[in-house]
Amino acid sequence: MTSYKHLFQRAIAAAPERLHFAAHSHHLWPDASYVGQLAYWEDSARLADRKWERVLGEIFPAGQAHVANELRLPDPSTVVFAANTHDFIVRLLSACPRRPVRVLSSGGEFHSFRRQAARWIEGGTITLDKVAVEPGFSDRLVEQARTGDYDLIFVSQMMYGSGAAFTRLADLAALASPEGPWVVVDGYHGFMAVETDLSAVADKVFYLTGGYKYAMSGEGVGLMHAPAGYALRPEVTGWFAEFDDLSLPPGTCGYLPDARRFMGATFDATGLYRFVAVRDMLGGEGLNTARISAHVAGLRDQLLAGLGATPLAEAALLNPPGDGPRARFLAFEHGQAQAWKKWLEARDVITDVRGDVLRIGIGLYHDPRDIDALLGELAGLPY
Repeated sequence: MTSYKHLFQRAIAAAPERLHFAAHSHHLWPDASYVGQLAYWEDSARLADRKWERVLGEIFPAGQAHVANELRLPDPSTVVFAANTHDFIVRLLSACPRRPVRVLSSGGEFHSFRRQAARWIEGGTITLDKVAVEPGFSDRLVEQARTGDYDLIFVSQMMYGSGAAFTRLADLAALASPEGPWVVVDGYHGFMAVETDLSAVADKVFYLTGGYKYAMSGEGVGLMHAPAGYALRPEVTGWFAEFDDLSLPPGTCGYLPDARRFMGATFDATGLYRFVAVRDMLGGEGLNTARISAHVAGLRDQLLAGLGATPLAEAALLNPPGDGPRARFLAFEHGQAQAWKKWLEARDVITDVRGDVLRIGIGLYHDPRDIDALLGELAGLPY
């Protein structure tokens, strides 16, 4: 099996004894991200006030093109960037004309939505119906959505806890309209982890994700695809979204006509530089999501084949390999999950845990030697 460790020399050398199996959480940064990090500083020093011409005129469009290529979007101008996905959740909901906003979601959404939704409920900003993440939840969520009682439908592409996939996006998209409901997909565990083709629903569906996980670019680079004609005037807005149209009445707040209507104010472009640098590197190496997923799948199968000799064999694997999209991490449910995570961390083996679910994430920076080393550590897990 080919090894890609040469692309991650700085991160590996920084902690050479560490076994980092949380690629689904904080993916190690490839060396290309360091190049991007420095490039932004150098552009800022060299161009000073004029750096925004490069940021907005070259780097921003390059990022849009990379996202459009990854998601099979017909128009890169439907892509916009922010510091994180939470920024977009807040701006998007602020564009809803109705109060309270009637929201439908799953019971397995990540904290950026879960916490904000809880506070909005307290303040009377939204009402929320949640569909439990159990077998068949995709069908039940679509059935509930078809009641027509919602202004916004928010669901993850992959459930962050269990790795379960939402499988009926086309059916949700068929319900969407500019007047509502708006369909929003949180793609954080899908983007660059599973092949994602939005070409058939790009005119109907919002898609949120960021660089922190499989895009290997770190924090500070949230991104969103926003279909044309939807949510045209976010109430939470910044001056980068401004549009000067002399035909507007004096004092009117104008918006750019594309996805940049969701921009905020002055931002740190470092994450965007890293994202573009990493994507450029992957292209130069001939690596795409399909090839990276195939690399990870081979290592995953090696790990699963060796688990019989470890206490982890007693855990329930919530997302076993099979047909259809699968999260790039393995979710093991067991009453000892919390204790196992702490035991592994004390041995510099990095995983993570959600309740009683231990998650192990494999990435491009792993090779068979890492799996053998992990299996050796797992064999010593306390019962």
